[in-house]
Amino acid sequence: MALEIVRIPVLSDNYVWLVHEPVSGETMVIDPAVAPPVLEKAEELGWKISQIWNTHWHPDHTGGNVEIRQATGCTITGPAAEAGRIPTLDVQVKGADVVRLGDVTADVLDVPAHTAGHIAFHFAEDKAAFVGDTLFAMGCGRLFEGTAEQMFGNMRALEALGDDTAIYCAHEYTLSNGRFALTVEPDNRALVQRMAEVIALRDRGEPTVPTTIALEKATNPFMRAASVAELAARRATKDAA
Repeated sequence: MALEIVRIPVLSDNYVWLVHEPVSGETMVIDPAVAPPVLEKAEELGWKISQIWNTHWHPDHTGGNVEIRQATGCTITGPAAEAGRIPTLDVQVKGADVVRLGDVTADVLDVPAHTAGHIAFHFAEDKAAFVGDTLFAMGCGRLFEGTAEQMFGNMRALEALGDDTAIYCAHEYTLSNGRFALTVEPDNRALVQRMAEVIALRDRGEPTVPTTIALEKATNPFMRAASVAELAARRATKDAA
């Protein structure tokens, strides 16, 4: 049976993901920025949180760890390379490790660049990837602790997951990302059409994620970059915008 995934909007533009495996009844949280909305949603659904998975150390991804663990006794898993910056970690993982939620498993992917030890979680059978701040709808994460070469490699690694893979990112940045993408490829018909859809969704107060690898390959300038140099130039232009 497929995973049940619930989006929880928090702060100004963050998304926390609540993931339920219905066979075992186990539930985990991806990147809880804060605790109360997560605990409230789990209680509303009748789900007991047993795990937290962190993709990287930033406080808007780990800020709810302590309170959720105090309330539930859950186990917290996250990047071994950032264990010194996530003191709440119980389990440290790195690329090529496998993590389990009930009866399903996810592969851990190393995707450094936004932070030095950033990881992602890929549920191959469910065709779902939780990518934190590495890949966004029509954008990618800022290079706070890594390089354009690393981010270019991340785009290729995520691209290899397959067109039908759903991408669950951690922020609602799509509208601003799309505006930048149009400055790069104003004649991209798929991008123009997507932006019209995104504007309509946001005007109604509706979310624009998850996205898919296929959609990003068609409209995301960072995934569509043909070289590291081109990716770096696009990143520099976006940062200056």
